Amino acid sequence: MNLPSLLLTNMPELIEKVMAMLKKILGALAVALALFSVMAAMQPDAFKVTRSTDVDAATAEVFVQVNNLSAWKAWSPWAKLDPDAQMSFEGPKEGVGALMRWSGNMEVGEGSMAITESVPFERIAFKLDFTKPMKGESTASFTFVSIPETGGARVTWTMEGKNGFLAKAMGLIFNCEKMVGEQFEKGLANLKQVAEASKRTGTPAQ
Repeated sequence: MNLPSLLLTNMPELIEKVMAMLKKILGALAVALALFSVMAAMQPDAFKVTRSTDVDAATAEVFVQVNNLSAWKAWSPWAKLDPDAQMSFEGPKEGVGALMRWSGNMEVGEGSMAITESVPFERIAFKLDFTKPMKGESTASFTFVSIPETGGARVTWTMEGKNGFLAKAMGLIFNCEKMVGEQFEKGLANLKQVAEASKRTGTPAQ
């Protein structure tokens, strides 16, 4: 019996073995997907990222760099990720009601940020709406506390919100707190540099 004849003779058995193997593979994938879904569902329903730094400038000098949304381009870590990102502004130049929209590369995405609270030299709160690469909402805030011993300011940047299923699933693969926290640290370092330079030169936020 030649090879083609042998293959034809054993074809039903070969097909049965292949189908059995495919069923095992698909079964294993289904179990893995189910486990992944269960693990994702068990992730926290909310997230919070907080970072702080001390700045050698008065709270008023740091406050204006954050309260004026057009000044963010000088220190925002995301502005560094995409210098060509498009930004537009609506409402007042600073304080409650000021709104910024942005659109950039995949690292920056697309969305808007509006100031919802502005307590001079103490606290600024924001509402963020993300549309790309993933839709979502969150809130953020900056607090400014005077350091009497140095005359400087302790600045704290916080963002918090709810985790949808997709965000929970991503949290199993990426350490989102660490990733966002690292950007906050870079942003605070930039803000510190800008505010301290403004203190030396007396240049206000643009």
